[in-house]
Amino acid sequence: MPLDYERIMAYRPADIPIDYGPRDCIIYALGIGIGMDPMDWGQLKFVYEKELAAFPSMAVVLGRHGPLLKPEFGVDHKMMVAAALKVVLHEPLSVRAKLTAKPRVREVIDKGANSAAIIEMTRDLLTSDGRVVATVDNSTLARKHGGFGGKVREITPPHEVPTRAPDAVVDLPIPPNLALIYRLTGDENPLHSDPERAQAVGFPRPILHGAATFGVATHAVVRHIAYRSEDLAAIEARFVRPVYPGDTLRTELWRDGRRISFQSSALGRDGLVLTNGLAELRK
Repeated sequence: MPLDYERIMAYRPADIPIDYGPRDCIIYALGIGIGMDPMDWGQLKFVYEKELAAFPSMAVVLGRHGPLLKPEFGVDHKMMVAAALKVVLHEPLSVRAKLTAKPRVREVIDKGANSAAIIEMTRDLLTSDGRVVATVDNSTLARKHGGFGGKVREITPPHEVPTRAPDAVVDLPIPPNLALIYRLTGDENPLHSDPERAQAVGFPRPILHGAATFGVATHAVVRHIAYRSEDLAAIEARFVRPVYPGDTLRTELWRDGRRISFQSSALGRDGLVLTNGLAELRK
């Protein structure tokens, strides 16, 4: 059954209640590798209840909408991988909050026959009085789903990083069990934990969640600004290759005023794994 564009675009997801607290903040931070240096107070503030802070990219797991699994959508979830993420923080995340996520389908991009479809979704995270705390845009690549007759064929041109040498380079190790820890945030896709499932779709072993890779890269950006996480107003990036638990993520950064461009690679392997990164700081 081919992907049903009209049915997906007509879909109106239900609101999703969110109720999180300090334990959730700590689990998320541990799930992106924060806290590996027990003497680094920059990291400890995200994993230790003393003066605890919520790490900014935690917004990606709050009110997360699952894949479009209804058969009538015509999407095979085994062929879906993360394509891009963007988080806009209208204000810093609190350590404890009750919010409501309002998700919606933004667009489905048709890359053509024998190619992929890209499903773009957005959700706002709102307080009980209607204040928007954060907006999360996520894009999912559905391999071999193109050619369904979609109205949009091209993605919005991504941010281009500078061509000069980077201003800073941050290397962060990815523990071998990080995907198993990140699953505790709610993303239990077996692609990230089951060797047989990973091999069935062409990977030699389970891969790290794209959103976890995004979190590790966000850690690199926050580290670059001396762990002043409250200064981060927005961050976005695109995924181009998988990252495996046990890798070391190298993030190159370019600072231009309140804008930080970045891209990441896995040491010892060719090519970038995360591209077109852009972080924006508050005034």
